[in-house]
Amino acid sequence: MRILHVSDCYLPRLGGIEVQVADLVRAQREAGHTVEVVTATPGERLPGVHRVVAHLPFDLPVHPRGTAHLLRIMRSGRFDVVHVHTGAISPFAWMGVRAAVLARLPVVATVHSMWDPVTRGVYRALQAAFEWRRWGLVLTAVSEAAARPIRAVAGPRVPVQVVSNGLDVTSWRPAPGAVRDAGSGGVHVVAVGRLAPRKQPLRLLKLLETARGRVPRDIPMRATIVGDGPARGRMERYLRAHRMDWVSLPGRYDREQIKDLLAEADVFVAPAPRESFGLAALEARAAGVPVVARAQSGVADFVRPGKEGLLGRTFDDLVASVVRLARDSALRESIAEHNRETEPVRCSWPAVLEGFAACYELAGA
Repeated sequence: MRILHVSDCYLPRLGGIEVQVADLVRAQREAGHTVEVVTATPGERLPGVHRVVAHLPFDLPVHPRGTAHLLRIMRSGRFDVVHVHTGAISPFAWMGVRAAVLARLPVVATVHSMWDPVTRGVYRALQAAFEWRRWGLVLTAVSEAAARPIRAVAGPRVPVQVVSNGLDVTSWRPAPGAVRDAGSGGVHVVAVGRLAPRKQPLRLLKLLETARGRVPRDIPMRATIVGDGPARGRMERYLRAHRMDWVSLPGRYDREQIKDLLAEADVFVAPAPRESFGLAALEARAAGVPVVARAQSGVADFVRPGKEGLLGRTFDDLVASVVRLARDSALRESIAEHNRETEPVRCSWPAVLEGFAACYELAGA
């Protein structure tokens, strides 16, 4: 099959969508498909990657004449399907949807984010202006939590399937000698993600501070928050003001560094309530680490309370979950052992490729 992916953001940018699309392209090529990418992100020439770049301020990934460029690429490539990747509002990606409709190509659009009330209002307005529900789209979301608000806007005429983000699950398993004894030497809490306001990083620091106050002092506790972003400065000031020298902010890690960190972690925390999926939390779960996350987030698709971790709906619920895992080494070990011995099958690449193949077939029909 000849597949064209359209994504406003792509390598060399490093973010959730960029990395996930690049991994999907690799997996589909390894499965024998011919796969190309169109992106508005500037960067070096890569095989099969078309860069439609307008050189706008701040390297914004959009092009004022993007639809025409996309239409030319689609008509010259003899593609079987166009797969568009969009965040909350991604103008270049939706230009890709429009171009695919004009080129009379089957189109699947994956929404990688959670639609909040403002975003839902935008897409209702776009429906009134362009009637996009009549374009024959197949939409996919990365979790059930992300799919619900999309279905509320798309209505019954637009299929909204759930296809998980993919992960090479086996590569995240810890080596037998690297398995940490849950009862040895204190509790290490880890979080990984972009330090941006929408991820509520200051809320995470308050969560850790509150939990530390409820954990007995004879249980040593430390935390590592991996990532970088615009909220880093405020987080550093908060840590100094509250004398939280037991929390470290080492910056961005690559995958191998994150694997090494998870091998020595006792608890992984993903506190954002509007997390559409939570790839970092899935990596932690695959590495055997108990996960604490919001019950209303996409993490709930692969973390069940008491099985792969603990879920909560409120800030206090998350604090109580961290405290419970910090105090109960037996619970931590039972969850860690379960996570190491069971794979999140629906998040493996074979399952993801099968899910998208079904969506391509539905779009073609």
